[in-house]
Amino acid sequence: MMRKLTITLCVFLMQTYVFAQKGLITQTLQTVKSPDGKLLCQLYQKLDKKGNKAIYYTLSYKNTPIILESELDIQLDNHLSELAMALKVDKTTKWCEDMEFIKASTSEVDSVWKPLYGERSVIENRYTSTALSFQKAGNHDYKMDIQVRLYNEGLALRYFFPENPKGSYYQITAENTEFAMPEGTTAFYTQWAQGKYQELPLKDWVDSGERPMPLRLSNGLWACLAEAEMVNYARGKFALSKTKKNTIQTSLYGGVDAITYFGTPWRVVMVGESEGQLIENNDILLNLNPANKIAKTDWIKPGKIIREMTLTTQGAKDAIDFAAKNNLQYILFDWKWYGPALTWDTNAATVVAPIDMPAVVAYGQQKGVGIWLYVNLQSLVKQADEIFPLYKKWGIKGIKFGFVQVGSQHWTSWVEGAIKKCAANDLMVNIHDDWRPTGEMRTYPNLMTAEGIRGNEEMPDATHNVTLPFTRYIGGAADYTICYYTNRIKTTHAHQLAMAAVYYSPIQTLFWYDKPSQSKDEPELEFWRKIPTTWDETKVVNGKIGEYVTMARRSGNDWFLGSMTNNTARKLNLDFGFLAVGKKYKAHLYFDDATATTATKVGLKTISVDYTSKLEVDLLASGGYAIWFEEEK
Repeated sequence: MMRKLTITLCVFLMQTYVFAQKGLITQTLQTVKSPDGKLLCQLYQKLDKKGNKAIYYTLSYKNTPIILESELDIQLDNHLSELAMALKVDKTTKWCEDMEFIKASTSEVDSVWKPLYGERSVIENRYTSTALSFQKAGNHDYKMDIQVRLYNEGLALRYFFPENPKGSYYQITAENTEFAMPEGTTAFYTQWAQGKYQELPLKDWVDSGERPMPLRLSNGLWACLAEAEMVNYARGKFALSKTKKNTIQTSLYGGVDAITYFGTPWRVVMVGESEGQLIENNDILLNLNPANKIAKTDWIKPGKIIREMTLTTQGAKDAIDFAAKNNLQYILFDWKWYGPALTWDTNAATVVAPIDMPAVVAYGQQKGVGIWLYVNLQSLVKQADEIFPLYKKWGIKGIKFGFVQVGSQHWTSWVEGAIKKCAANDLMVNIHDDWRPTGEMRTYPNLMTAEGIRGNEEMPDATHNVTLPFTRYIGGAADYTICYYTNRIKTTHAHQLAMAAVYYSPIQTLFWYDKPSQSKDEPELEFWRKIPTTWDETKVVNGKIGEYVTMARRSGNDWFLGSMTNNTARKLNLDFGFLAVGKKYKAHLYFDDATATTATKVGLKTISVDYTSKLEVDLLASGGYAIWFEEEK
C-alpha cells in the first residue's frame, strides 16, 4: 500500500513538473473584479523551462481580452549595499524568479471626494483592491507586495517593498511590467512630450513612447496606458518588448535608489468602449494620488491669463487693462524680465527689464488682475529658497517654471520639492516644456497646469489639435497657449475659440502670440469672457481621435461647448441631452462665417434650446464651433 502511494505521489509530482514545463499555471494567486463586474483581472504564477517562477496577469472587459498573459517583474541590484552591510548577496537574474507567495489581502473602497477645482466638482473613488505578498526563497528578509486596484475605469498596479529588517538599500535598475495586447492593436505614439502623434502598430518604434498612451484594439475596445503618483522615482515611458510580439513594456528613464518602505508609481490600464470614454474616466489618475496636503488654499485661484511681451511698465498696464476688460484674471511676464534666462549667471531676484514691479502689482490689484512670473530652471535651482519668499512679498500670484529638466529620479524629486516650496509661499505653479503630470494636482493643487504638449508655441495643424483631447489631456491639465489674432495660426478663429471649452487648464493661457492693440472688440470674444477654467461636470458629446471632438462642460447653471474638426470639413449633429431636464437655455452660437464683417470672420446667433434639442453644424476645414448655454430665468 505504501509503495503504491509513493509511486502515485511520484507520478503526480512528475506530471506537475511536466505541466509546469509546458507553462501551465502552477498557482492561481487572485482573481479581482471591478465594482461593476465588467473588468476581470487574474493573477497567477508559472514555472519556466529552468524551473524559475514568474508572476503573470490578464485583464478582460465583459469577457473580451484587453491584456493577454503579461509578466510582472522588476529588476533590482542591491549587491553593493549587501556587501557593505555583510548581507547575503542576491544572485537571481530576475527579482521575481524565486518569489514565494505568502498571502493575498483584499478590500473594497467606495467613496467620493471634492477637489479644490477640476473637470468635475465631485469625484468617485471606487475600486476593489488586493495586495499579493511574497518573499524571496533565498532570503526571507526580502519581501514584496504586488498591489492591484481594479476600478470600473481600469486597472492600476504597482510593486511595494515593506521595510527590510536588515536595512539593506534598494537599487532598481529596470521595471519590466508587460502589457501584451491582442493582435492588431495600434498605439497613439509620440517620442517626446511635445511631439506629434502617430498611430502605429506594435512594431518598429524608434524609441519609447510618452504616457498616457491610448491603444485602439482590434476588438473595438479602447485602452490607455498611463503612469500615476510618480514621486521620487524615474519617469516610466512605454517601449516595445524585444522578445515578445504585440507586447509593450515599462521603460524607465534610469535607475532608482530607494529605502524601504516604498512603492513604485502606479502602472495604469484605462479601458473604454470609445476613445471619448477614456477622457471621461481620467479621474483614475487623481484617485491614485494622495489627498490634498495644503492646509490653507484660499490663495489658489484658477483663471485666464495673457502674456505681456513688451516687458515694460506701460505694456504691463495695457495688458492689465485688456485683462480686466475681457475677464482675464492674470498677466504673465515671460522670460528675460530678470535678464538672460539660460544661464547660471543671472539673478531672478532683480528686475532687469524696464518694469516698475511694485507699481505694476499695485495697478493689477486695483483692476483685480494678478501677476505671474516666468523663471527658468537655472535660477529656480540656484535661488528657490531666496526668490519664492521674495515673490510672495512682492505680491506675485504664480510662477511659470521654464525649461525644466525631466526624467531622472533626481529631477523628479526636485520638481516635487519646488512645488512644495511654492505652496509654502502661496505661489501657484505652471510647469513648462517636456514635463507631464501624473495626478499630482490632487496632492498639491497649487500645481495648476503644465505644458508637455505640442501647442500653439509650435502652431500645429487642426488634425493634431483634435488628437490632443484623447492623448495628452487624458493625463490632466495642459497649457496649450491658445492664440487668436496672430497670423501664425493654421486654423479658423472659431477653432481657436472652441479650444477654451475643449482643452482643460485651470490656468488657461489666451492670446499667447497676440497684443492687446490687435483686438477690435470682436463680439465673439464674449465666449472667452464668459467661460471659466474649471468645471462641475464634463461630457464628451462626440469625437473620433484625429478627426473631430465635441466637449461640453458645466459651471454652475451654465454650459460651455466646443466642437473642433481636423483638416477636413464635416457636418456634425450635436445632441444637447447633457442639459438639465426641464430647463430652457439661451444658446449663444459662435461659428465660422465668411459673411461676418470682422476680420476674424466669426458669426453669432442666439437660439432657445433644451435637453431634447439637436443642432446640425457645418465645420469648415480646420474649423470650429462654440456655444455658451445660458439658463433662461
